[in-house]
Amino acid sequence: VQLQASGGGLVQAGGSLRLSCAASSSILKFTEMRWYRQTPGKQREWVATITSTGTTNYVDSVKGRFTISRDNAKNTVYLQMNSLKPEDTALYYCNLISFWGRGTLVTVSS
Repeated sequence: VQLQASGGGLVQAGGSLRLSCAASSSILKFTEMRWYRQTPGKQREWVATITSTGTTNYVDSVKGRFTISRDNAKNTVYLQMNSLKPEDTALYYCNLISFWGRGTLVTVSS
């Protein structure tokens, strides 16, 4: 399975971005998908999960600001990020079972 993450960029604090993660396989519809993020010198941090039934869960620091969703017809998972803060700056990765996308860089300026 290949995962292609996209949608990162440079945004001012308070702005929004939507990340996408397209999977090469329809297995996505049967499994959990997760977003993680990582900054230099720090461990990769889990951000959000969406189950096959659509149940979502978030790390406390993004609750109320980020929304994870999925479009099974497109084999794609999204991460809508609103009210972005400089501390959200990181390389964001999508994860499906043991497969990882390359990451997409989000930079939030103050």
